[in-house]
Amino acid sequence: MTINKPITSDYIFNSALETGIRAVCILSVNLSNKFDIHQLLAFDHLVVHTGDVTSAPSSLHPATRQRNGELLVRRPLIEDGLALMVSKKLIKKEFTSDGFYYRSTELGCVFIDTLTNHYILDLKERANWAVTLYQDSGEKTFSDILSTAFDRWTNEFHLTEQ
Repeated sequence: MTINKPITSDYIFNSALETGIRAVCILSVNLSNKFDIHQLLAFDHLVVHTGDVTSAPSSLHPATRQRNGELLVRRPLIEDGLALMVSKKLIKKEFTSDGFYYRSTELGCVFIDTLTNHYILDLKERANWAVTLYQDSGEKTFSDILSTAFDRWTNEFHLTEQ
């Protein structure tokens, strides 16, 4: 007999569920958009840390020190989130001659629209801002965000050594 334990924030934060919902939110900004894993990794980082960009909305999550290295370890978590959302038919995975891409389904858009807490409303605002600003950048989005984060990470590393 399985006893259902209540889900606490420890099980939600940095989980496939959390990153999957952010991916659906990013992809549902425009149903015609499709992004690969690198672009979604960059967008995920960007919507969480919008405050790192001039004239952007404030960051969704706190600006903790040494957070920039998270780009290097988040890919498996984002992949798990995408797989979860694909299994629930909120995202579809497309195979093309250029590689694998992800799109939101209509169900994904409806799902995001039914979520109304403050975090989701803030997430939707930041996803809209990020996708509108960077959707035409292609692979450049990932390299620019990774480069900026790596520069900050290097500076943080040097500051902690002193």
